[in-house]
Amino acid sequence: MPEVFLASRNSKKVAEMQRILAEHVPDVVVLGLDDVTPYEEPVEDQPTFEGNALLKARAAVAATGRPSVADDSGLCVDALNGMPGVLSARWSGRRGTDREEVDTRNNVLLLDQLADVPDERRTAHFTCAVALCLPGGEEHVVHGRMDGRIIREQRGAGGFGYDVLFVADEHAAEGLTSAELDPAEKDRISHRGRALRELAPVVARVLA
Repeated sequence: MPEVFLASRNSKKVAEMQRILAEHVPDVVVLGLDDVTPYEEPVEDQPTFEGNALLKARAAVAATGRPSVADDSGLCVDALNGMPGVLSARWSGRRGTDREEVDTRNNVLLLDQLADVPDERRTAHFTCAVALCLPGGEEHVVHGRMDGRIIREQRGAGGFGYDVLFVADEHAAEGLTSAELDPAEKDRISHRGRALRELAPVVARVLA
C-alpha cells in the first residue's frame, strides 16, 4: 500500500491526515514518528510557519527515504499582536513529553493573558503551513487559515492544543469550540484540513 510519512508524534494529527488523504488515495497509509526508525529531529528555530514545516519535512525525507509531510501551525491572537504564533506549542515554556499537560499549561496561560480583554476584541485565527518533500528533491508548501475567537473557558474533549478555547466563525452562532466538533466537520473548516486538502492531489500524484 502507498505510504507517506508525517513528521509528527501527535497521533491525532496522523489520524487527521489519514482521513483527508484517504479521500484522494483510499488505501494510503500515513506513518508517524513512532512508526519509523528514530532519527535526530531538527530544532524548530525558524521565524515562520513555512520555514519550520520545510525544516522538518527535509529532515524527514533525508532520514526515511519516504515522501514526507510536515506542518507547523499555531494560534495568532489579535489582542496579543499575533502571538503565540510560531511559539504556540511552547507558549508556557519548554515542551514536555506529556502533550495533554503541555496543552493545559498553554491554555491556562492564554486565558490569564486575555482575562481583561473584552469579548469583541478576542478575535484570533489558526494558521498552518504544510510542506511535502520528496526523495528526488521536489518540494511543495501549502497554507491554510481558520478565523474565529477565543472564549473564556475550556470546552470540549476532541481536538488538541487550543481547540478547547477556539470558536471558528463558521460556528459562532452555536458557540461550538473546535474541540466540540465532530472530526469530519473540523476537517472541513480547519486550517490544517484546508491545507491538507490542497496538498492531497499532489500526494496522490506522487504515490501513484
